[in-house]
Amino acid sequence: MTEVYRLSSCLPDATAIARAADVLRGGGLVAFPTETVYGLGANALDAAAVARIFAAKDRPANNPLIVHVARIDEARELAAEWPDNAARLAERFWPGPVTLVLAKRPIVPEIVTAGAVTVGLRIPAHPVARALLEAAGVPIAAPSANRSNEISPTTAEHVVKSLGGRIDIVLDAGPTSGGLESTVLDLTARPPRILRPGLIAPAEIEALIGPVERPSAVLDTSQQPRASPGQLPRHYAPRALMECCTDGGSERVAVLTRQGLRLGWLTSAYAGRDTFSADTKAVVTTIIMPTEPAAYATRLFAALHELDDANVDRIIVDLPPDEEPWLAIRDRLRRGSVQ
Repeated sequence: MTEVYRLSSCLPDATAIARAADVLRGGGLVAFPTETVYGLGANALDAAAVARIFAAKDRPANNPLIVHVARIDEARELAAEWPDNAARLAERFWPGPVTLVLAKRPIVPEIVTAGAVTVGLRIPAHPVARALLEAAGVPIAAPSANRSNEISPTTAEHVVKSLGGRIDIVLDAGPTSGGLESTVLDLTARPPRILRPGLIAPAEIEALIGPVERPSAVLDTSQQPRASPGQLPRHYAPRALMECCTDGGSERVAVLTRQGLRLGWLTSAYAGRDTFSADTKAVVTTIIMPTEPAAYATRLFAALHELDDANVDRIIVDLPPDEEPWLAIRDRLRRGSVQ
């Protein structure tokens, strides 16, 4: 059975944190909230414990994990080098949703990094995550707390739905605030390269360290090990086929309702509520999405979970603008629509 502990996000219950820390030190798995999504944690220095993450998630071995630490000096202990740009970025963005990819020390097991010589490191900002790191006293390897390729979890309920019975503990502190995973920046590349867009925009990073390379528009379909999570071509995917429409989805919705499909529709333009087509007996569950990128990011995965729960046959998404503030959102939608 998976134990679920409900606790305040501001003042985490010390008993629950202590119990979760004991489980981590003993080689177990703990799901916990961060400011991005819920993560599934194991002792990053225990290869056998990390292997349990891969087994619980059905995660491919070529997809590495991010290592979470409590303080900058702990990150430096895991990195073979600590360049000036790492120091500046850590000082500015940690704790927070930026992951720095650096050359790793041998102490980091190869299973964590998918055999790569680099490791992704970050300090989370969520009080529960920070309390857990402090109590456990070990770095925590933690991908998102869901089955591989499925929608990332932004609530404890999402975690239990996906991994209940496969993990030891879930720390439930309510919905996460960010909604999307961290920005991953490879500092071993010249210039530094964004491997996964996230809540921190490229322009914010460039203001601190100069030019960075944006992610490629072409999805990598090879089976080679990745330098970062979030790079598999199919990822963040709902059960139903998802279609992204660049010019708005109303026409596509009209076509599919005439075919009798149960639809989910993510749109920022339609002002109505759920609609019912009397001639086809088809239901369209319409979710009105925010028009501002940060609010959209917070809502996205929760909305897709709602449509999964509604057992829709198809999901139509009005694709947000092809502009940098929407980069991470478009990345998640693009990968979630790959079949």
